[in-house]
Amino acid sequence: MKKSILLLASAVFVFASCGDPSAPEQAATPGIGTPAPETPQPVNNNEAIVTISGGDDMKFDLATIKVKEGQTVKLTLKHTGKAPLSAMGHNVVILAHGVDMATFAGEAMNAKDNDYIPKSMEKDVIAHTKTIGGGETTTIEFTAPAKGTYDFLCSFPGHAAMMKGKFIVE
Repeated sequence: MKKSILLLASAVFVFASCGDPSAPEQAATPGIGTPAPETPQPVNNNEAIVTISGGDDMKFDLATIKVKEGQTVKLTLKHTGKAPLSAMGHNVVILAHGVDMATFAGEAMNAKDNDYIPKSMEKDVIAHTKTIGGGETTTIEFTAPAKGTYDFLCSFPGHAAMMKGKFIVE
């Protein structure tokens, strides 16, 4: 009986160690899957290409945007929802240092005719997209300001509480 068990155990070991030679090798470290693809490098080091999306759930998919001082920033906003501009418009507004986001958002509520950018606070805006509705996309281009951390938000009425983030210039 001991010989049968020993023979059976040996056979299992031999077959288990053979494997399929055409199968790809697994990672040597347990729990780690395939390596992450390399991050694509920008074609031009003086250019930052940023895409941010927002939908009918009133959330941006990015809370932080990082660029380098003096870079040309090409920022694209995609509205991934279906609601029209009148009900669920989105924009991206990057505010200058020291501008209170709540004050800006409060003033923006009355600036429908100016893409929700209050005329009295236009000088407090580094850059902004136009306001778009569901399924639309818009792109702006601007030069990144001095190093620092800036606030960005959607200035459509009521959205700034959830649709905001940090624009970091390194």
